[in-house]
Amino acid sequence: QVNLIESGGGFVQAGGSLKLSCVASGGTISTTVMGWFRQAPGKERKFVAAISWTGGTTYYADSVKGRFTISRDNAKNRVYLRMNSLKPEDTGVYYCAGRKTTRVVTTPQEYGTWGQGTQVTVSS
Repeated sequence: QVNLIESGGGFVQAGGSLKLSCVASGGTISTTVMGWFRQAPGKERKFVAAISWTGGTTYYADSVKGRFTISRDNAKNRVYLRMNSLKPEDTGVYYCAGRKTTRVVTTPQEYGTWGQGTQVTVSS
């Protein structure tokens, strides 16, 4: 059973940057599609970014394109989300998720392994 643990969240002013990290334990993520999702208070969990096994294919929500970058280091069992030019609407709990598939997917229901989340708060 793979466990995912996120870190790197915090409080930042609008226009600032954060880098989230997700580390896996209890197994490898090298054959797992990985994604980042976020959930604002009172709202449903939404897709942010996803990356293929090799890192050669990435997908982003329209709201974060050009500002966020997802990457992975399979040797370290880690996935990252670099967030630049942060906006107040980026505030929420950010979750790392994994799915054993060759196809990059973007809906939360298709992911079977989740971390506990890390809070990101962007002030205006």
